[in-house]
Amino acid sequence: MLTKTKIYLSSPHMGGSEQKFVNEAFATNWIAPLGPNVNGFEADIKKYLGNNHHVAALSSGTSAIHLALQLLDVCKGDEVLCQSFTFSASANPIIYQGATPVFIDSESDTWNMSPELLEIAIKDRIEKYKKPKAIIAVHLYGMPYKANEINSIARKYNIPVVEDSAEALGSTYYNQKCGSLSDAGILSFNGNKIITTSGGGALVVKTQELKDKAVFLSTQARDNAPHYEHSSIGFNYRMSNVLAGIGRGQMEVLDDRVQARRNNFEFYKKNLSHFDGIKFLEEPDNFYSNRWITCIETESFEIREKIRLELLKDDIESRPLWKPMHMQPIFKDYLHFTNGTSENLFDKGLCLPSGSNLSQDDLDRILNNITNTLKL
Repeated sequence: MLTKTKIYLSSPHMGGSEQKFVNEAFATNWIAPLGPNVNGFEADIKKYLGNNHHVAALSSGTSAIHLALQLLDVCKGDEVLCQSFTFSASANPIIYQGATPVFIDSESDTWNMSPELLEIAIKDRIEKYKKPKAIIAVHLYGMPYKANEINSIARKYNIPVVEDSAEALGSTYYNQKCGSLSDAGILSFNGNKIITTSGGGALVVKTQELKDKAVFLSTQARDNAPHYEHSSIGFNYRMSNVLAGIGRGQMEVLDDRVQARRNNFEFYKKNLSHFDGIKFLEEPDNFYSNRWITCIETESFEIREKIRLELLKDDIESRPLWKPMHMQPIFKDYLHFTNGTSENLFDKGLCLPSGSNLSQDDLDRILNNITNTLKL
């Protein structure tokens, strides 16, 4: 009897030449968190984003956010405005720095940070406490946030923006690559991302000086001395030469991966949009999403759960949309400026399998399951 294979939400997808770069690392004994693959991977990302940026390859996207806050001198007593509708890694580094997160809800056009609520929050904090030290905005599920509006408000109050592009490599906003839109950009190469290094991330900054400082901090902040000398607290955040080799191979197929994920979105949209109560997030004009994850918004929590549980019975992974940070047990007592958008999306939204390695048989199996469920 044939058993069906599990369909994952977003699994790694190798391109073919990753092994070549990894083998070179082994052949030359460059197994340390330094070496030609790290340099090459950083150069590949820099070329992709635009050569007026500088890239530091790190151990995770979370470490990149942490170092961005370090570079901005965020510390105890500071407040950082953070998108609420996101993964906890966007917010956790604020706590690492001893600072306080203030959560901002989403707008419905992109599901990302609401510019209107952002400015309300800034005015409130200036009036009642002090000016926030930074803003963390997120391109959720690959959809760019409204960067022109967010950046305009940030400049008005002279607050730097950390652009969490962990889910949006390959997305563009007015023909500009996500990850290069603000004061500091964050990328993630976790196993479920559009491309992967198994685990890894990158920090994108505007000057070589900032990159050098980030690399210094990410390699335990060792001062220039013949012995181990430390005048700053550092971190073990640098990417290894082996994992960077995987990344170099993955960069070669990035455009193909984006197209495959966009094709998944179009397949789902074509075949499910006719059902009443199933909605898809459309791209506003001049927004281009990598469609890292295809998401649907249903009519109710009950329908969302019905679909999710029927998929689960067939060994097909799906997942509710992110639970907003202001609803999380660890963050529920922090200040938040909300309008109900993210709570509604969490209640009714579902992430569908979206891997670039899904076969047509996989997609048909997922579609048949959802179609049969909606017809019940």
